Amino acid sequence: MPANVDRSPAIPADATRSSPSTAGLRWLPRWAAPLLRLLATLILITLVLRGVDWNSLLGLLEALDWRWCVSGLATAVGIQVVAGIRWSSLARPIGFNHGTGFFVWRFFEGLFFNLCLPSSIGGDVIKAYRLADTTRGRLLAGCTIFADRLTGVSALGVLAGAALLAIEFELATLATLAVGLLLLAGVLLFFRLTIGSLDHLLELLPASHRLRQFLAQLLPYQLRPSLMSRAVGWSMIVQAGASISVALLARGIGVQLSLGIWFSVVPLIALAMVLPISINGVGLREGGMALLLGPWGVAREQAIAIGLLWFFATIVTGLIGGVLFLLDRQPPATPITTASASDQ
Repeated sequence: MPANVDRSPAIPADATRSSPSTAGLRWLPRWAAPLLRLLATLILITLVLRGVDWNSLLGLLEALDWRWCVSGLATAVGIQVVAGIRWSSLARPIGFNHGTGFFVWRFFEGLFFNLCLPSSIGGDVIKAYRLADTTRGRLLAGCTIFADRLTGVSALGVLAGAALLAIEFELATLATLAVGLLLLAGVLLFFRLTIGSLDHLLELLPASHRLRQFLAQLLPYQLRPSLMSRAVGWSMIVQAGASISVALLARGIGVQLSLGIWFSVVPLIALAMVLPISINGVGLREGGMALLLGPWGVAREQAIAIGLLWFFATIVTGLIGGVLFLLDRQPPATPITTASASDQ
């Protein structure tokens, strides 16, 4: 990028509070979107629990092997630590001078607010607020959070795509790895091309266009394109760990499936939960389990129990963030330093 290009375009103050998923609902009152999500959650719960054998479901949870459950919970907490490290790898190089532990701490706080707020981006807003103490800093923080989310979703797609192709065509382990590497290479190439030409893409949009204002948050990464590639690598570890965590929880109720199946089922459900349909993915998670595990011989009650255990792990990680928030509610005081061109 030429040195005279403005890398800090004007971004409206609500940029970190909006996303493509919510922009289309701006014509609704503020209270309507949470109400619609609550209604959708109740409908999904009703559909999922319809016809369930409650004695069987409760029996599965009562007979839970807590050794597997604790292993799954520990894995779930561990991958959130890795996710916090991933976020730090995107934020520190562009000027947020905090230690890795600081980002892990703030990441868990975001999990807590994602858990207790009806909005799908509530935790992201809190993380931006907690990362910096100025408007400019929080806008740049929003950039790092969006990039973090983007790399996470990309890794979900790679894992789910490779696993589904392996199951569909009965691929051997080496062939599955090759497919996964090809998909990963495609994702990395996509990031390279889009981030590298981001300033040209922005020139095609009017200055006041919402999409331009949204994409402008990624401009700092045009100077450091390798940051996104490394973050995708961290995301692969996070998403693989999430699948392993659910597999361990499933072992707690006696369900044993190959990791290949979990690497397809968990990312697909996680992708569905990205959509702002229900609160915290409730109903989507359990219904997705019943739908996707049924063909593998898993009873409906077992699949729902696995979904409930997954949700329980989500609650535990969120509550850890709540405790951390109570322990440290002071805003950061460290100033932001602009990354120089020599850091490329």
